[in-house]
Amino acid sequence: MTTEPLSFPRRQARTLRFTLGAPRAFTVAPDGSRVTFLRSSSGTDRANQLWVLDVATGKERQAADPGALLGGSSERLPAAERARRERSREGGAGIVGYATDAAVELAAFALSGRLFTAELRAGTARELGVRGPVLDPRPSPDGRLVAYVAGGALRVVGAEGEDDRALAEPEPDRSDTVTYGLAEFVAAEEMDRSRGFWWSPESDRLLVARADDAPVRRWWISDPAHPEREPQQVAYPAAGTDNADVRLFVVGLDGGRTEVVWDRARYPYLARVHWSAAGAPLLLVQARDQASQLYLAVDPDTGATRMVHADEDPQWLDLFPGVPSWSPSGQLVRIADEGGARVLAVGERPLTGPQLHVRAVLDVSDDDVLVSASAGTAAAAVETGEIHVYRVNDLGVERISQEPGVHSAVRAGGVTVLVSAVPDRPGAQVQVVRDGDRRESGSGRAGGGTAAVTVASYAEHPRMSPRVHLTEAGERRVPCAVVLPTDYTDGPLPVLMDPYGGPHGQRVLAAHNAYLTPQWFADQGFAVVVADGRGMPGRSPAWEKAVKDDLAAVVLDDQVHALQALAERFPLDLTRVAIRGWSFGGYLAGLAVLRRPDVFHAGVVGAPVTDQRLYDTHYTERYLGDPNRQPEVYAANSLIDDNGLVGAVEPARPMMIVHGLADDNVVVAHSLRLSSALLAAGRPHEVLPLSGVTHMTPQEQVAENLLLLQVDFLKRSLGLS
Repeated sequence: MTTEPLSFPRRQARTLRFTLGAPRAFTVAPDGSRVTFLRSSSGTDRANQLWVLDVATGKERQAADPGALLGGSSERLPAAERARRERSREGGAGIVGYATDAAVELAAFALSGRLFTAELRAGTARELGVRGPVLDPRPSPDGRLVAYVAGGALRVVGAEGEDDRALAEPEPDRSDTVTYGLAEFVAAEEMDRSRGFWWSPESDRLLVARADDAPVRRWWISDPAHPEREPQQVAYPAAGTDNADVRLFVVGLDGGRTEVVWDRARYPYLARVHWSAAGAPLLLVQARDQASQLYLAVDPDTGATRMVHADEDPQWLDLFPGVPSWSPSGQLVRIADEGGARVLAVGERPLTGPQLHVRAVLDVSDDDVLVSASAGTAAAAVETGEIHVYRVNDLGVERISQEPGVHSAVRAGGVTVLVSAVPDRPGAQVQVVRDGDRRESGSGRAGGGTAAVTVASYAEHPRMSPRVHLTEAGERRVPCAVVLPTDYTDGPLPVLMDPYGGPHGQRVLAAHNAYLTPQWFADQGFAVVVADGRGMPGRSPAWEKAVKDDLAAVVLDDQVHALQALAERFPLDLTRVAIRGWSFGGYLAGLAVLRRPDVFHAGVVGAPVTDQRLYDTHYTERYLGDPNRQPEVYAANSLIDDNGLVGAVEPARPMMIVHGLADDNVVVAHSLRLSSALLAAGRPHEVLPLSGVTHMTPQEQVAENLLLLQVDFLKRSLGLS
């Protein structure tokens, strides 16, 4: 008896897009002897385990197994932990995050709201009996204590489980709105700040954020498929409404506290916090319009702050991973937009120029700064979709990653973990190499002399090799990927535009797995085009900021521009063009079929923002300003307003609207109001509500059938079936 092989949609859903079993979340010990990381046991196992690699021998050993620690019982996630995972788009299970002490000897993590620690040298793990449910446990740098959040309070316990106590807890009359030690919604969703407390280097006190969401408007998320369940109340800071009130305290181990003082009225956003032995605690605070920000040094004894640097920008100021920080010599390390380029600055001196577009700081040492960057406007080569790792210092710039692809790294103790995804190899390869062992050849491997250690990946092979052409389109040089059917020979093909198309969502990447879903769609008979127009990261500040106040027109125009330019070089049938997208991509798909039906003939509109007034403050106001001051900008950049459809023209094109009913990021009201406006305008459309589904679609059957239903809709709409 034979078993029918699983379809690609089912295999992709089962493997979380072929990411399960791949190693991730690396931490290098400061002596360079060990690398700690997460990895599940197979390409279909969602439960991550904690592993330790011995750099000298290349041998791996398991440090913590969630199945054993939970005695084989299933995980039961507290509501707050589910929300944290939704903000970080975490679809895995088991140990999805951990923190270590400074020596990387002790790791702490939460499972089912319970606190566990692992001794990384010994490879033993145990539970500490504390008050729960536990969120975000973090050992002190000296490894003697573990701080964590439970019930909205910041608590601390000895590493042996002794003396569990609260250091900061909500006032009795604010227990429903105040938390200590957690990131508020917009920090976690939009600022990439997922934490709310930071240990001092001496392990004697902490910086602790206090977030009070009492001012934030309340929304209700219900599940119509289960009318017996109460709706979930969420505090959602929609554009133009109040944010959470965020304050910061220095908290001693005796519970004493000192408030950190800055002009919170002018700079309400606490965007970054850095505390290292190289200098005083460092804050990055932003104005609500994000056009100005301050770097502040904190006196932890008094809470007073002094300005280290100030930035202003007529459009907005972006936030970047790894900065701000202090160099070991006490200079401010930051990423800045200067002279039309995105540069690395140490002190007041830029160390890079327009040849590089710096994206993140990965590590700062006595000798150099490790960064990730893409090709800048003055680069010698275009390098479409590539991101590389570089060493930067006063003497110049050295590329660490050589092979064309998307690379990142973690470094400490003279050891670099290089993670590389390339076009002709599935997944990502992880190599661990000691400094000084790097090869000078262009092989793309970071080792030499002594061979690099490769960390094993158990991710499944997708059994597919995308047929991708990376290119630039038109006079604007829009980065594009064109994916043709595997068996294509000749003749024009119906087109499926498959963009994200908005800020912070680069899709054109020089990496194999980035095009698995586009290749599957291509093999259904389409030429699939992924275009990264203006507003997308990776090229220049001006490219990203061209969308200010004109988001809809710019992103849509670049999709049309790319499509028409590519048709001159690729077999694209412009009489049959469809577009699909999710989140911002869903919004863009809606724009396309409503405002440019002369170009787009059908659209799959997934989880779209349809009324910009209903999306959150930090994201929406960055691009469109304050809706109370310029409502006309919000209307022009929305699919709908209070009067119905905005900017829609004839003829009406087929539209499939898809939305998860449990989505607390882009709430389902967006799609329901769009459907009502379409109905009022007499425009036929299909609505696919997903019961119990959030902004992610990790459920295996849902993810599989979503792809199958989209293909059916697209073929019907374009007359292909």
